[in-house]
Amino acid sequence: MCGIHGIYRFDGVSVEPRILSAMGDRTRHRGPDDQGEHLDGPCGIAMRRLSIIDLAGGHQPLSNADQSLWLVCNGEIYNFRELRSELQGRGYRFKTGSDCEVLLHLYDAEGDDFVTRLNGMFDFALWDARRRRLLIGRDRLGVKPLYVLQDWQRLAFASEAKALLALPGVSAELDHQAVADYLHLGYVAAPGCIFKGIRKLPPATLLAVEDGQVREWRYWRLPEHITRDLSEHEWAERVRAQLEESVRMQMVSDVPIGAFLSGGVDSSAVVGLMARHSQQPINTYAIGFTGGEAEALYNELPYARKVAELFSTRHREIQVRPDVVALLPKLLWHMDEPLSDTAFITTFLVSEFARQDVKVILSGVGGDELFGGYRRYLGGHYARRYRRWPRWLRRSASFAARHLPADRHSGVLNSLRLAKGFLASAEMSADERYRSYLQVLDRRSVAALLLEPLASASDPLSRAFAAAGNEDELNRMFAVDAETQLPDDLLLLTDKMSMAVSLECRVPLLDHQLVELAAAMPATIKVRDGRLKHLMKRSLGDLLPDDILNRKKRGFGTPMGAWLKRELAPLLKRLLAAEVVQSRGLFQHAVVDRLMADHQANRIDGTDILLAMMNLEIWSRIFLDRRDPADVADELKSYV
Repeated sequence: MCGIHGIYRFDGVSVEPRILSAMGDRTRHRGPDDQGEHLDGPCGIAMRRLSIIDLAGGHQPLSNADQSLWLVCNGEIYNFRELRSELQGRGYRFKTGSDCEVLLHLYDAEGDDFVTRLNGMFDFALWDARRRRLLIGRDRLGVKPLYVLQDWQRLAFASEAKALLALPGVSAELDHQAVADYLHLGYVAAPGCIFKGIRKLPPATLLAVEDGQVREWRYWRLPEHITRDLSEHEWAERVRAQLEESVRMQMVSDVPIGAFLSGGVDSSAVVGLMARHSQQPINTYAIGFTGGEAEALYNELPYARKVAELFSTRHREIQVRPDVVALLPKLLWHMDEPLSDTAFITTFLVSEFARQDVKVILSGVGGDELFGGYRRYLGGHYARRYRRWPRWLRRSASFAARHLPADRHSGVLNSLRLAKGFLASAEMSADERYRSYLQVLDRRSVAALLLEPLASASDPLSRAFAAAGNEDELNRMFAVDAETQLPDDLLLLTDKMSMAVSLECRVPLLDHQLVELAAAMPATIKVRDGRLKHLMKRSLGDLLPDDILNRKKRGFGTPMGAWLKRELAPLLKRLLAAEVVQSRGLFQHAVVDRLMADHQANRIDGTDILLAMMNLEIWSRIFLDRRDPADVADELKSYV
């Protein structure tokens, strides 16, 4: 695990070592243990290393025997032992015990197709000195991020966008199309980036630079074929076997390892399977919040404690009332891009807590996408029932829903919020209904909010729906999530927040073989009669108790909406005050005022859009105004 960065110059000028060093300084937190670089005329590749495997011998860049191939790699290759044995049988000799060295010899043996043999999370840069060719790539699901900047003079890449801002002639500017996409979804989906001139390399993508030409291509996609000739029992057996194998493979480490434990199905399954493959008690970490009703809704510690006792883990838990005002500037600097998902705060806090003991952590991220764990996956199920109602009753219900109160941090009001959202979308097409569940703000409202609205012919969700091509509605939604929210929200925040404290986070439920298995499963097997994760729960029936398998789902976030009405209300009002909004020149301040008033009065649950705007303003003060995060934090503290 580390951060990588590098430059290829189209004009043939040699890369300067000081520039590579400046890029690496911006991402020292990703790799505090080691650093290295290789320069060869117009190409330079470099890294910051967090030592996990082959602590003494895994220094990068790595090279082959005749030093014609050079590599930097961020991440872990879980099947490296099998690949290493195969390559040794073919005559290749290894210099180190590093998992990443297999990439060099596999590329030499099989060319660009070598990447299809890898099981892991990674981004890499490989310099082929014989061909004067740079190849960079990213893992199938996008667990590891990679940013690219290209102009007439150079192509540069880095694990974090802030490293590219260290390049001569590059400054932080806002991409206004990305702002519109951000307000719509609460994050910026690849290949977009909030920084003008910088883009994300999409998941499962390779990019080659050779003879001054740049070529980019996709090497893997989710399978579209649905397998319908297996029984539910056979599916359960296959899923369980692959879950076991994924967790076992991802436990490889030469340093202490642990697991995040919320007490939900996904994290509990990971911990239970880890316990089966460990001779020592597993280290587990859980987080809860102190406070009133809103905080209690997000407190899962009793469930986590039960699972920890079941598997005799070394369990540690922390209850917090986070200083959000002080945290946000620091975390948004680490994130590179603003985000409206409050899980980035929780993920940082529990990562910081776990890093006291371990250097590697396993997470249950991805299980809800693979096996149908979100309420939004039931939209079609309930829409079919709703359409059986008489038309007059549907019209009356739709009209009444517009006037329902909404607040996700109150049990009753949250139920009304969900009903309001469903009734507003029940008559839509399947794709548009799903968009309504995913969006932070609909596109018409985004246009009304922006001071200078953009007329975009397409957007990330439209592109994802167009590429999904799956007649199975649930798997079509999964395909859209795998192109958008999963890599560019959940996995991005998981990577950035864990690496902020130099902690490697692994996601065994996103092993690509498990993903391919889940993608081929019929919707009627995944979710049955309104029961989310039906098949996954069946496959875990002998591992987890019923009250864990069937407990009510709660997201891994914070009660931010409640805080915005209470202790953070002064901060929100100051950051989105009319004079601030007008000075920044992005939003119609009257629309901003209305959103804040509607949220305060429970007419809407505006948590996501208000946090999106608030975080964008804080992000702008750091990156656009070029201020130190600590300085911005001191200013924000004076507001509350």
